[in-house]
Amino acid sequence: MGEIEGTYRVLQTPGTRLGAQTPGGVSTLEPGQTVLAPAARASARAQEKHLHIRVKLLDNTVEIFDIEPKHNGQTLLTQVWRRLNLTECDYFGLEFQHPRAYWIWLEPMKPIIRQIRRPKNALLRLAVKFFPPDPGQLQEEYTRYLFALQLKRDLLEERLPCADTTAALLAAHLLQSEIGDYDETLDREHLKVNEYLPSQERSLEKILEFHRKHTGQTPAESDFQVLEIARKLEMYGIRFHAASDREGARINLAVSHMGVHVFQGTTKINTFNWSRVRKLSFKRKRFLIKLHPEVHGPYQDTLEFLLGSRDGCKNFWKICVEYHTFFRLVDQPQPRAKAALFSRGSSFRYSGRTQKQLVDYVRDSGVKRVPYERRHSKTRTAVHALTADLPRQSVPFTEGLRTSAPPTSADAPFCSVPTSPLALRGLPDFRDSTGSLTEPRTPDARRPAAADGDTRGAPAPGPPAPQPCQGLSVDSPQPSPSTRKSPLSLSPASQVTLGPAEQGLSPLLSPVLSDAGGARMDGEEEPKHKSTAADEAYFIAKEILATERTYLKDLEVLTVWFRSAVVKEDAMPADLMTLLFSNIDPIYEFHRGFLREVEQRLALWEGSSSAHSSGDHQRIGDILLRNMHQLKEFTGYFQRHDEVLTELEKATKRFKKLEAVYKEFELQKVCYLPLNTFLLKPIQRLVHYRLLLSRLCGHYAPGHRDYADCRDALQAITEVTSTLQHSLARLENLQKLTELQRDLVGIENLITPGREFIREGCLHKLTKKGLQQRMFFLFSDVLLYTSRGAAGSSHFRIRGLLPLRGMLVEEGEGERSVPHCFTICAAQKTVVVAASTRLEKEKWICDLNTAIDMAKSVGDPSLALPGSMLCPPPHRSSEVSLEQEPEDARGSHGSLEGQGQPRANTTVHVCWYRNTSVSRADHSAAVENQLSGYLLRKFKNSNGWQKLWVVFTNFCLFFYKTHQDDYPLASLPLLGYSVGVPQEADGVHKEHVFKLQFKSHVYFFRAESKYTFERWMEVIDRASSSPRRARRPGDEA
Repeated sequence: MGEIEGTYRVLQTPGTRLGAQTPGGVSTLEPGQTVLAPAARASARAQEKHLHIRVKLLDNTVEIFDIEPKHNGQTLLTQVWRRLNLTECDYFGLEFQHPRAYWIWLEPMKPIIRQIRRPKNALLRLAVKFFPPDPGQLQEEYTRYLFALQLKRDLLEERLPCADTTAALLAAHLLQSEIGDYDETLDREHLKVNEYLPSQERSLEKILEFHRKHTGQTPAESDFQVLEIARKLEMYGIRFHAASDREGARINLAVSHMGVHVFQGTTKINTFNWSRVRKLSFKRKRFLIKLHPEVHGPYQDTLEFLLGSRDGCKNFWKICVEYHTFFRLVDQPQPRAKAALFSRGSSFRYSGRTQKQLVDYVRDSGVKRVPYERRHSKTRTAVHALTADLPRQSVPFTEGLRTSAPPTSADAPFCSVPTSPLALRGLPDFRDSTGSLTEPRTPDARRPAAADGDTRGAPAPGPPAPQPCQGLSVDSPQPSPSTRKSPLSLSPASQVTLGPAEQGLSPLLSPVLSDAGGARMDGEEEPKHKSTAADEAYFIAKEILATERTYLKDLEVLTVWFRSAVVKEDAMPADLMTLLFSNIDPIYEFHRGFLREVEQRLALWEGSSSAHSSGDHQRIGDILLRNMHQLKEFTGYFQRHDEVLTELEKATKRFKKLEAVYKEFELQKVCYLPLNTFLLKPIQRLVHYRLLLSRLCGHYAPGHRDYADCRDALQAITEVTSTLQHSLARLENLQKLTELQRDLVGIENLITPGREFIREGCLHKLTKKGLQQRMFFLFSDVLLYTSRGAAGSSHFRIRGLLPLRGMLVEEGEGERSVPHCFTICAAQKTVVVAASTRLEKEKWICDLNTAIDMAKSVGDPSLALPGSMLCPPPHRSSEVSLEQEPEDARGSHGSLEGQGQPRANTTVHVCWYRNTSVSRADHSAAVENQLSGYLLRKFKNSNGWQKLWVVFTNFCLFFYKTHQDDYPLASLPLLGYSVGVPQEADGVHKEHVFKLQFKSHVYFFRAESKYTFERWMEVIDRASSSPRRARRPGDEA
């Protein structure tokens, strides 16, 4: 109907005929007044009941959402998830800025107007809230795209500090994702108007250089590479909260999937893993961490940190509660009944799904995947159907095989080994100072509606795993750590397999082993293996593959990481550089090719049923035969390794700069063993090939089609190892003397021609003050005993030197009533010592008598051992003064001690702490007994199994998340541990489980098959027990 000008709109009444003239009526309103004004005011009042909240998305676009003020934060979150059509929404959250400039997460269960002071003027940001340790745990391509955008934001805001080369590499992958293949003109124009890094002009050429190498890489592959590189950085997912410790020192606190971290500047100085934490609480501005009794021992059980304000402290406490619940629990904690009258403490709880629930939901719900838009990208749309179904958390036990392929290959399969989170032995009690908390309510988390139509297609392979660069040269850029503690940190490289080698303490010393942030699988049965897995030859071939992966990583410590350190500082003379890397590089390149062949063969072995039926690929002998013959050509390189080790040791003494780089590099996490140990790996690997081929030949019947190739390969490698047998013995002795030379203070030249290491270990020496712990070192010409240096030092100070010529060893306790004691009578001194057990006593006496007899047969020591008198035996008076010197005495000895941090998993330190000893024969046995592979680990007081890549070498277990990681998460020295099967009282009712125990410290490990279980038991038992005699029940004290 029409509207009469200047009056009001006439509503059509019942009975009015269509098309009839509308009566004008009489207006009683003043000129200019309409009946719409009251309606407008009513509408305005209604609109005031709605908030127009602005949300800045990860692609920097701003969306507006209408929300009623009284609604909870979950209502806004649900609207955002629906508009984005985001399935894995629990990884994300909305954050807003507090007036004091720190960011706060929007709480789902709390009204918006009670959280944000001025909602109309506020700008919320969509951000990643929970950073998983492995991008393979993100099952949607769209989720990985949003994570890449978050990392882009972090780079620009300097929240992800890393080396310039690493930052340039990340920017190049982001550039490839947004504009496609390299074009210099377009790249430069794009970088002029788009900023990826704070100082982008300085890294412009590096970005272009890296982008040129990514031609053909799809946006999804680029996103995955960004996540893969970023997750290895120290600051990945870290958000600082300024605080101070009890002494007032300024620090930063942060939380991650692993636990609570403490930083000084950007250097991590401590980590409190969730497995160590019993309770987190706050009281006003104080943040309190209470540890489990077995963690803190006799020391303080509660750690206190002071934050800037109560609100800031409570905010950090809430983040810790959410992180723990999301990553560590299987289900949400059940709410408790409310108190009748009074309730003490905060009622805050995490109200979303845990990571385990989220993974199960995405896997089981069959959510329809729809296209999404990549803003600012040439490839405007990306369909979920084009993505690979990356491995999820409920993966088979057998790890995925990874083929070596260039980053542009779309056919190379990628498989990571993420695990699923699980609760601890007990949920840490999250409280504030006022008392107990109420449990969270059931979250109102609704899945966003998906578009109609299922666009999923056949899953395509995911992005290929990165491989080291071909043809590494001395001046080529190499990977490096993301954070630096000194100018000697490494610089990163063009490789995408970048991992940090941050400086810090060596991997954690057991028995207090952390979860290392890994997730767990609780009560989850492993899938049964294929019929091919029943063949012992398959598992032997798989052992070759697993140990070859570890061996190649060990070579990269030298060819990639150490090279990068010395090149950056220009610390190594050119002739030594040539000698070292001209011997290592060809061996490294050979084994890269060999690993690629073995991976491809194992993939076929486990592959199609047609291959299984015909047996074409169920063999490994042809590959081994071909490669063992090729190894003969490297004999000359192997024989020069003792020259390399000798020259490297001399150069570190002559050049202070090289010595500083050497010591600094040994503190890097990637150098998990003494550096010179890695120079022995190539020859030791030949021994492993011989032993594994012997197993294959012993398994096959003479008529088997693979037997002849394996027999010929065994013959070929036996010829090589026979030729290098003496070289390996010299190398092992030289490496041990070199290692001890760095650990001992007070001896001029431990490395002398003819001197051989025999045994090292802990004994208690009888002094005027009673029995004192001493570290003894037995060589072929002399016996040294030492004491531990000052606190914080990794060195041992010489307290006495006893020549073996004329020495006598008297057995028996005599009148001293000291168990397991014996007397050492030297030319100028008599020493009474006591061992920890009868077996230890017998070992020392046997080795001492053998060494004394050998020293007698040598004749004149000045002829047989030139240089050995550089450390003359001190007079008796000097011996007494040394023994009376207090433990913390400094003097001339103290000035010689370095300030480096101790590497807690070396044999000398483990023997000191475990009160045991290791002989040269033990070291030789350990060389032959090395193993790698995936195991499930369980603690004594927990129910969950955690999947880890485990490497056993040098009497120690090293734990990694996957075989692709560059450095271990933790380590467990096994000297003193016993290996066996669980007893009924242990309550472990699984197959293929073995038990490691040292006093009250117990760990359970579960293998994938009977063969693998027996191999781990055999290897650990042989390496941890003396080869001369078996351990007897009565040996322990």
